[in-house]
Amino acid sequence: MSRKKADPLGSMLRVPLQFLAAWLAVWFARALQRQVDYLMAENRVLKEKLGDRKLELTNADRQRLAILGKELGLKVLGKIATIAAAETILRWYRELVARKYDGSKQPGPGRPRKAEDIVELVITMARDNEGWGYTRIKGALKNLGYKIGRSTIKRILREHGIDPAPLRGKRMPWAKFIKAHLGAIVGMDFFTVEVVTLHGLVRFHVLFLIDIASRTVEIAGIGRDPDGPWMQQMARNLLDVEDGFLRGKRYLIVDRDPLYTKAFREILKTSGVKVVQLPARSPNLNAFAERFVLSIKSECLDRIVPLGERDLSRAVSEYVAHYHQERNHQGLDNALIAGSAAVFAGCGAVICRGRMGGLLNYYRREAA
Repeated sequence: MSRKKADPLGSMLRVPLQFLAAWLAVWFARALQRQVDYLMAENRVLKEKLGDRKLELTNADRQRLAILGKELGLKVLGKIATIAAAETILRWYRELVARKYDGSKQPGPGRPRKAEDIVELVITMARDNEGWGYTRIKGALKNLGYKIGRSTIKRILREHGIDPAPLRGKRMPWAKFIKAHLGAIVGMDFFTVEVVTLHGLVRFHVLFLIDIASRTVEIAGIGRDPDGPWMQQMARNLLDVEDGFLRGKRYLIVDRDPLYTKAFREILKTSGVKVVQLPARSPNLNAFAERFVLSIKSECLDRIVPLGERDLSRAVSEYVAHYHQERNHQGLDNALIAGSAAVFAGCGAVICRGRMGGLLNYYRREAA
């Protein structure tokens, strides 16, 4: 049995990266803790200002606190809860669950509550249609054979923490924005790679784009020290009338990297591409680009030591070709991006094909 040879250089490269990742995790945790400490102090000040006056909470307030408090747990909740005791908040949650599964048929005092299916329908309509007010929802329910008043709809939405239509319409959820403009949105991001050169270890920046609808990836450029003029040239290349990757696109999602300069954004704007800058520390809003970075690094770049810029460019090109033509994607119903799985299905024996010396493998059948 052959043994794999040790790779001391690869181990030396991975240790600083692991240390950097651990340091960043500690830094983010400290920043988040400072925010929590401030909010706790602010809540105590507000409680002291109230004095002995009892804070009146609505059912919707209790429900919101109960759901969030359950996620934190008794131990954490006991350290930060100020409006009510941790045990009280968790009791609200137990009562909320008990009401949901209450099978009692005896009606209480007052008007009977609407059936759960109507309540769920009201909530669904409000969340799916930000501009629908109480009257519009009432009309849509009437079309389905349900007679329900505006005040009841208002109460249902208030109990479930859903704002009125004017407020909902001003805050379109990010996931809905992505779906509404699918096919017109492209994500852009950088990732870095440590490369061994004649001058020692050098960090290169790889600029790439990903089409959100098709998951197609374009490597815009690889540079050692990208700057403003370099980015402007990348923008011109991406808007080329013949093969520019941004032709026909309307939105480009980027983070707050200073390399996305005003001049860079103006070049794109003149061609009808709006640059959407995401809030700081929000990688989930550009999740498709983040996922590609994780894939190319874990499947390829973290397993090799590029020897120069040309070697890095070859490795990235090989992976992108594999990513498009030979790798299945769960986000696309486990299909290929380019081509069809039919080319893999022949009548002969199953054979293994690979790129980069077997680092990137795929399987197909030989032709009969």
